[in-house]
Amino acid sequence: MHSSNDQTASSRPLANLIDGEWVSSGELFQNINPSDLSDKIGDYALADADQAHQAIAAANRAFPAWASTTPQQRADILDAAGTTILARKEELGRLLAREEGKTLPEAIGEVVRAGQIFKFFAGEALRIAGEKLASVRPDVEIEIRREPVGVIGLITPWNFPIAIPAWKIAPALAYGNCVILKPAELVPGCAWELARILVDAGLPPGVFSLLMGHGRVLGEVLTSSPGVHAISFTGSVATGRRVAAKAVETGKKIQLEMGGKNPLVVLDDADLKIAVEAAANGAFFSTGQRCTASSRLIVTEGIHDRFVAALVERMKGLTVDHALKPGTAIGPVVSQEQLDQDLRYLRIGQEEGARLVTGGERLSRETEGYFLSPALFTETTASMRINREEIFGPVASVIRAKDYDEALALANDTEFGLAAGICTTSLKLASHFKRHAQAGMVMVNLPTAGVDYHVPFGGRKASSYGPREQGRHAVEFYTTIKTAYQFSG
Repeated sequence: MHSSNDQTASSRPLANLIDGEWVSSGELFQNINPSDLSDKIGDYALADADQAHQAIAAANRAFPAWASTTPQQRADILDAAGTTILARKEELGRLLAREEGKTLPEAIGEVVRAGQIFKFFAGEALRIAGEKLASVRPDVEIEIRREPVGVIGLITPWNFPIAIPAWKIAPALAYGNCVILKPAELVPGCAWELARILVDAGLPPGVFSLLMGHGRVLGEVLTSSPGVHAISFTGSVATGRRVAAKAVETGKKIQLEMGGKNPLVVLDDADLKIAVEAAANGAFFSTGQRCTASSRLIVTEGIHDRFVAALVERMKGLTVDHALKPGTAIGPVVSQEQLDQDLRYLRIGQEEGARLVTGGERLSRETEGYFLSPALFTETTASMRINREEIFGPVASVIRAKDYDEALALANDTEFGLAAGICTTSLKLASHFKRHAQAGMVMVNLPTAGVDYHVPFGGRKASSYGPREQGRHAVEFYTTIKTAYQFSG
């Protein structure tokens, strides 16, 4: 084991950040480009359980001083980090596209969002509010204030390798917490660069640590250690429930963002062009690897055939290729494991009697990668596994509905409740859907995927647990409330 304060993205293995030091380990992970399996982005050190305990100890040592910093000090650091991220958007976007497989324009857009998130929470650091209330007793004053929770473990997924870490890290730091980030092992590159940016922005040692490695090792330590006071997790339902059960044993605050099986309802009166674009974008962009993707297209009888024909035509125009290639609309699936899962569900759908009208083919390109043509099923029913379980790939299915009422019932017929969309020109039905869709986020004549950075993100039912992420509502999770009484007589 060695440490270095001058880690740069080079041929050397890239180390974890613990207590202000870059610390290597014996085990390495090769970060490979899913668009080109011959392109190795770098070797990244995998942290072990001992290093996780070291990071937790360092965070607890750093917490009292960091929690006592002024809002301006925290704001300046977050603003500096945001400025650097935005200045490096092309470079970081290229890295993101290489390691995750998003197209370059999508990847740059994600980096910009991360920079904007840091700048937003720089402002929020200056707006931490409290309350003063009159007591029911004479000569007693009451003050209600928000204080940082302590040390927060952040466990993030591979599909948004810089935006999701940003929307967890920035509020945690803004409100005076210390942070330990465990990114998905498939995409350590963006997280490593983000760690370096935060160090350069002036974060004191121990306030932020980066632990790259296996979830079964590091997640176990973060969820079970009494030195971690809260866990924010984004990932699968099964893993999220395990994280929650473990965290409860030590009384941690918990925030979970998990799966989605999001409906897009298309009514007879919809603008066909808008509906097709919303469906294509929501279902297939980012290779369908978004928890807000429209995987269930619920279409009423009068427009069904025209919608399917127009969507199939639109899908034929979506170029699947290397994420960095100009003109690519859809990049590769992120990994062999994810590709295998997508192909397995394509087989399941056909075995269940669904009609695969287009796509679902493994594609060959100039470079060896995990390329899959976007797939559309028709003649499906709500009970089919392809309409119940999250596939997390470029696969969507069409469900027929006789009218709006049936479409709404089908939209809500799921264990998930993250996002829901409707395409209609009826103000009455759009308003009714916004009220009655059982989802945390509702879109009208827009894709279900694609949300702003300054408003709450999250769902209901099996999709989310705990307070919302993003925007000013993030204060609910990243702070704890103290009520103080004082006799003034």
